Amino acid sequence: MTDRYPSPRRRGAWITPTLALAAAACLGIGAMALPAAAQDKSQDKGKTATWPTGPVRLILPFGAGSATDVSARLIADRLSSQWKQPVLVDNRPGGDGLIAISAFVNAKDDHVMLFASSATFLAHPYTQKTVPYDLKRDFAPVAQVSHTVLTASASAKSGIQSLNDLVKRAKETPDKVNVAGAAGLPEFAVDAFIKSQGLKATKVPYRDVVQAGRDLGADHIQFLLSSFAVVRPLMESGQIKVLALGGRERSKLLPEVPSVVEAGHPELVVETTAGLYGQKDMPIELRQRIAKEVMDALADEKIGSRIFQSGQDVAPGGPEVLKETIERQEKAAASVAKTLDMKRLH
Repeated sequence: MTDRYPSPRRRGAWITPTLALAAAACLGIGAMALPAAAQDKSQDKGKTATWPTGPVRLILPFGAGSATDVSARLIADRLSSQWKQPVLVDNRPGGDGLIAISAFVNAKDDHVMLFASSATFLAHPYTQKTVPYDLKRDFAPVAQVSHTVLTASASAKSGIQSLNDLVKRAKETPDKVNVAGAAGLPEFAVDAFIKSQGLKATKVPYRDVVQAGRDLGADHIQFLLSSFAVVRPLMESGQIKVLALGGRERSKLLPEVPSVVEAGHPELVVETTAGLYGQKDMPIELRQRIAKEVMDALADEKIGSRIFQSGQDVAPGGPEVLKETIERQEKAAASVAKTLDMKRLH
């Protein structure tokens, strides 16, 4: 005869497997959750070790021949050899740097990076109502490369010998003085110069600063604030005269040329830094690895001297160094904006 109702002991034996399964399921969920962070770190380490797995593209907001382009190509050649993958330089000038930056942000590909001067984007908060990026969200600093030597230059045909000559000429014959600045902070500083001096010079916008250099040599414009790389061949051929350097101090590159501060026009001070940026989700370990490889390239005397000769002071640094540099230059851009009575638009 069998029991109609199992004894407590037997009931326990019947219930226990169900409880055991439930407990195992709970434990399974916990066991799966715990390794998730560790799994992410493992994936990051794996990416750091194996990246790149294909061609790498460096997008530039300037045309070929600019200071940033010179650095990018030298470094790209070295990294291509080291990584055993093509490293391509993709020049996207125009649109106040937004064409290149949009291409970088929209790529959403960790093999697409931005190689840019800080001059490209630090004026955007004051000059552009909307931009397709957020500097802190979308730019992952990778490596600092160089500080650009900027020059305030005049057409040799104009006969302008100094910044004070330029001011005098622009006041006496305002309809005959055309000025320009490389896109971004240099153009921003030219605006400050025009306003602070009460000039009525005509500011000419350029999609490609290299073309602005050519027009300066031909006397289509009489003044240009740009990287030295743009005007160096024109200076050497006697087509333009460098009036002053855009930094606060003189440079070893042109020791006989005064700074704009010495020349009495601090409103033209522009400090810009070329750097490499990755996609926003690029792991810090990978960024640090790439930074070391870039800094190793910059330590090569041949590469360093060629960058210097193009009008740049080599200034190697990793992600944190580049981040701190940009934050310092953001404050300087805010100061120029204040001179122009401009407020942040976003």
